[in-house]
Amino acid sequence: MNRRHCATAAITLVCALTVLASSGQAFAATAAPEPPPSSGAPAVPKKTLEQVRLELDALYRQAASAADAYKLAEEKAEKQSAEIVRLAQETVKVQARVDDLKSRAGAAARVQYQGGGLPPEAQLILTDDPGLFLDGMGRIRQSQKATKDLLGELTRAQADLAAYSKDAGAHWKTLEAHRVKQAAAKKKIDGKIAAARKIEDLLEKEERARLLELERQAEYKAQTTWLSSGALKGIGGAATAQGKKAVRFATAQIGKPYVWGAEGPGSFDCSGLTSQAWSAAGRGIPRTSQEQWRLLPRIDVKDMRPGDLIIYHADASHVGMYIGDGAIVHAPRPGRNVTLAGAGSMTILGVVRPDK
Repeated sequence: MNRRHCATAAITLVCALTVLASSGQAFAATAAPEPPPSSGAPAVPKKTLEQVRLELDALYRQAASAADAYKLAEEKAEKQSAEIVRLAQETVKVQARVDDLKSRAGAAARVQYQGGGLPPEAQLILTDDPGLFLDGMGRIRQSQKATKDLLGELTRAQADLAAYSKDAGAHWKTLEAHRVKQAAAKKKIDGKIAAARKIEDLLEKEERARLLELERQAEYKAQTTWLSSGALKGIGGAATAQGKKAVRFATAQIGKPYVWGAEGPGSFDCSGLTSQAWSAAGRGIPRTSQEQWRLLPRIDVKDMRPGDLIIYHADASHVGMYIGDGAIVHAPRPGRNVTLAGAGSMTILGVVRPDK
C-alpha cells in the first residue's frame, strides 16, 4: 500500500509541475527569435519546440523499433550459432563411426577371402567332411548376415553424415542472413539516434529545459484523457508474489540511464528493464517489447494488476511495467532515465501478463 501511495504521489507531483508550467506561456506555440536573414536569401522559419519534440519523439521511436529488430536478429543468430556447433559435434561423432565401420568392413572382407583367394563357400565345396561342411555353412550364414548388417549400418551412418553437413550449410546461410539484418538494424539505430542528438545539440540549455516541460505536458494531457475515459474503473487486481518481486526490481532501477540494448545493472532500455525484472522474479520472458507482445498472454486493460506489462505504439516498440494506481515504471529513451509515468501517457497497444 505504501508503494501505491508513493506511485500516486509521484504521478501527482509530475502532473502538478506540468499544470504550473502550462499556466504560463505555451512553449509549443513559441518559436525562438529569428536571426536577420542574409542579403538576398529567403528567411527559413525556425521550428517551434513542439515541432522539435515531435520530431525527436519520432526519431527515438524509430530507433526503438530498429533496436527490437536488432535484438531479435541477434537472438536468432545466437541460436543458429549454437545449432551449428551442435551439428559440428554430431558430425565429428558420426565421422568417427563411419571410419570405424569402414575399418570393420575391410577386416571382414580380408577374412572372407583368406585361403588362396577362394571364398568360404568354394572352400567348403572342396571338403569331403559332411560335419565340417554343415558347420561351416552355419558360420558362413552368420558371417554374411553380420557383413550385411555392417554395410547397412555404414550406409545409414554415411547418410546421417551427409544430412548433418547439409543442415549445417543451411544453418550457416540463415546465420549470415540474421547477421545482415543485425548490421542493417544497427545502422538504422545509429542513424536515428545520431539525427536526434544532432537536433538536441543545437538547443540552448533553456530550450532543453522547455523541451522537457513540453514532454511532461504531452504526457500529462494523454494521461488525463486516458483517466477521464474511465480506463481505471474497476481495476484493482492484486499482484502475485512473482509480480511483486518484478515490481520491486523495476522500481529499484529508477534514476538509471536509458541505453539501447542494455540489460543492467547500470543502465537499461525499455524491454531490458522489464525482462530483467521478471527474470529477477524467477520467470524468463522474451527480450524485446515486440516479442513480449507477440508471445506473452494478453489481457484486457480492465484486468491489469501490478507486474503486468503495457505495450505501447502500433509497432509494439515500447514497454513499461504497470505498478498500480494508473502508473508505470519504464526506461523512456536515450537521454532519459528510468522513471515513473502515467500508464496512459503514451498510446497503449495492449497488456500482457508474464505470470499467467
